[in-house]
Amino acid sequence: MHQPKQKFLGANGLVILIALLSAFVPLSTDLYLPALPGMSVFFGVSADMINLTLTAFFIFYALGTLVWGPLSDHYGRKPILVYGLIIYVIASALCAFAWSVEVLILCRILQAIGGSAAGAVATAIVKDVYSGKKRESVLAIVQSMVLISPAVAPVLGALLLKFMSWRGVFWTLTGIGVLAVAGSLLFEESIAQRTSGLLRSNLGRLGRVLQNRSFTLLLVLFSLSSISSLAFIASSTYIYQDGFHLSGQMYSYYFTFNAFGMIAGPMIYLWLARRFHSEKIILASLIAIAASGLLVCLLGNLQPWVFALCILPASTAGSCLRPPSANMMLEQQKGDTGAVSSLMGCTGLLMGSLGMQLISMPWGNMIIALGIMTFCTAAFSLIAWPFVIPHITRLPGPSL
Repeated sequence: MHQPKQKFLGANGLVILIALLSAFVPLSTDLYLPALPGMSVFFGVSADMINLTLTAFFIFYALGTLVWGPLSDHYGRKPILVYGLIIYVIASALCAFAWSVEVLILCRILQAIGGSAAGAVATAIVKDVYSGKKRESVLAIVQSMVLISPAVAPVLGALLLKFMSWRGVFWTLTGIGVLAVAGSLLFEESIAQRTSGLLRSNLGRLGRVLQNRSFTLLLVLFSLSSISSLAFIASSTYIYQDGFHLSGQMYSYYFTFNAFGMIAGPMIYLWLARRFHSEKIILASLIAIAASGLLVCLLGNLQPWVFALCILPASTAGSCLRPPSANMMLEQQKGDTGAVSSLMGCTGLLMGSLGMQLISMPWGNMIIALGIMTFCTAAFSLIAWPFVIPHITRLPGPSL
């Protein structure tokens, strides 16, 4: 395995950079979740219109990864990172100056296109540098660090709103982008062998990767969980603030409680992986998510703390699922790592955008709708798993 020394970042600095790059989606969305109701009033538009700033971001972030990933296979990880992040910084600053919701949506689209370079390249760097159990451990550590942002971002966002308007949130994102640019400039190129050919042929590698049946089956199966997880993120502010009539600050505390379950998930996986095969952990996680969905349907409307407890198993098990699922998908394809990373990120986000749109429909009861989505996606994956597993490259057993 090609493992270039990171002269400036070092081994730990590289992991931190990968975590920061992987966190661009939650940082760019969760930080301003507490501001959504206020922004709706500021612009004089409906909640559905304000939600387009979230949905548009996810869609164009997903589409952007499809371009940046193959380009990083050809031009290298570092230049793609730097150029993409510069676009992100400029777009974040423009968001802070937006004078209408339409302009804000356009700036968010530009922000998503630039930020998607970070998501596309981060997973590719992991495969460039690490292999086997080490890769799985790094994926778990990175995921835990990444999932700190959903815990911290709403609290920080609510705190910022005490001292400034929603525009200050986007100035904060501008600063985060500048920090990521600095880290990317210090990063030493990790790709060992670059692809040849013109842009069209490099983008065509996406199709060749999709022809890999084992990768594509897992891609669809594991991406389904994004439907319910991002539906929860999109609906949480309305469930807690509008449904349970909590303040923005109280909402951030409940969201943080749930996010701690997400943070613990990858670490729980590493502990379990020393004793059980990853395939058993995947199955147990899917069962826990399905059970959580049922609990939300049955009890979620009672009290905000009851809802938080009911959705917690889905959040924890969903993040526990991430390291083995990502490693399993990476293991299916030799070469074209940027294209593989792009497809993983894009499909997950498109599924998530679907979930956000579904939960934004005029449901009679948003909590029950979320519970049904959570149960159905996990139940479908459980049913499909026995038919998928015979066609894939299996991961090794636990290291006792």
